[in-house]
Amino acid sequence: MHRASVTVADAGLTPADVLAVARGGARVELAPRALDAMATSRAVVDDLAASPRPVYGVSTGFGALATRHIGPDLRARLQQSLVRSHAAGMGPRVETEVVRGLMLLRLKTLASGRTGVRPEVAQAMADLLNAGITPVVHEYGSLGCSGDLAPLSHCALVLTGEGEAEGPDGTVRPAAGLLAEHGLTPVRLREKEGLALINGTDGMLGMLLMALADLAALFTAADITAAMTLEALLGTDKVLDPALHAIRPHPGQAASAANMLAVLAGSGMTGHHQDQRPRVQDAYSVRCAPQVAGAGRDTLAHAALVADRELAAAVDNPVILEDGRIESNGNFHGAPVAYVLDFLAIAVADLGSIAERRTDRLLDPSRSHGLPAFLADDPGVDSGLMIAQYTQAALVSESKRLAVPASVDSIPSSAMQEDHVSMGWSAARKLRTAVANLTRILAVELVAAARATDMRTQSGDLAPAPATAAVIAALRAAGVPGPDADRFLSPELAVAEEFVRSGALVRAAESATGPLA
Repeated sequence: MHRASVTVADAGLTPADVLAVARGGARVELAPRALDAMATSRAVVDDLAASPRPVYGVSTGFGALATRHIGPDLRARLQQSLVRSHAAGMGPRVETEVVRGLMLLRLKTLASGRTGVRPEVAQAMADLLNAGITPVVHEYGSLGCSGDLAPLSHCALVLTGEGEAEGPDGTVRPAAGLLAEHGLTPVRLREKEGLALINGTDGMLGMLLMALADLAALFTAADITAAMTLEALLGTDKVLDPALHAIRPHPGQAASAANMLAVLAGSGMTGHHQDQRPRVQDAYSVRCAPQVAGAGRDTLAHAALVADRELAAAVDNPVILEDGRIESNGNFHGAPVAYVLDFLAIAVADLGSIAERRTDRLLDPSRSHGLPAFLADDPGVDSGLMIAQYTQAALVSESKRLAVPASVDSIPSSAMQEDHVSMGWSAARKLRTAVANLTRILAVELVAAARATDMRTQSGDLAPAPATAAVIAALRAAGVPGPDADRFLSPELAVAEEFVRSGALVRAAESATGPLA
């Protein structure tokens, strides 16, 4: 269960904080020291606003228009115009959890005391989150440089009482009415505040943190389904010997092998019942499962390190330093986050690919070592899981396309002032799709491995590992029946997908193994 509230201080947030607010609806509170830090930095901005010296974001235009000096009488309009014009997103709405995550992360940077916004602006954003009001943000509009400009601008626009937002009841309405219903006063922006509200990597970072949480669970699920397939194919668990993995000391590989070995503990099926053509070695998709999943685990660890660094950052331009200087910079460039988002998409595609190869092996009578074709009840009359593998293959193929990196692309913008961009938002969006695909791919492998195990053990001569038996029992109880004549398969695959996504698969296995990595 998520905590009831998350405190935003000048020291930053943890990944758990972000998930608690984005997904769990936790309330947000601003720490007193954060309010003090913002008041101190605001005094710097006020002093600069009174100075005749042009300062970017305070008394100049933006981007390629930064050469124009803006007088005091136009500065409020300057900030509001910035937000209005940059709220130019198009396409489908972005998920509520993504919007809440990016709002919280922007609030974290405001609370750092590096942006120069007034404390009341940060409090207004916290109030918006606590009221359950979610600005409408669109799929397209961010190039991942100068921040996630369009997505953050749609959020900032709602803060000022304009634009559209979804209320706690799920209805999208004009922001002005929603704010009034919840007793919230629209913010009137002052010098630098519009810029500070939109100039960050918050959208791509929030999606990275969610992907890391989802993938940590999915990599454990993948170890379980791989072990179940190895068992159903009467493979050998000798390749999981810790001594073998110690001589190639990648930590992720060792963790995956240990998970698989734990799932297979006590199996009466592994390595003892080969057919008339004994196997010296299992196929790569079975034998190398820990190496592939383990490499993905190590990729997750690297991405988590980058995410932690970004969480500790204050991303804005210009930024106020501890000595009171306000300096332009390029910290808003999304390259560090974009690279790991793309790296994760590669790992996800490969993990899905090896899972699909294992599934196909279970269905092919020439390679399944005695299982019926397509795991059908009466092959020829019944097609069994033939088309479930088609669906799985389609998901794998899409994930391979999504593994093409977004971060190697760049389209210059703002009259060539912003001539190299990260495309980090695009990298994050495609990773979300890839993660959803992986969940479904593993669900198909789970259904196939469970059916194959049931077919192996129907005679009573063979017994699966206790963990496998626990998983199959839980899957059957969830609504995926055992082997029988063909039936409407799509609803069962949907149940299996939720079984994987919800963590029920891992919990079932752990009921026999204890905690898995």
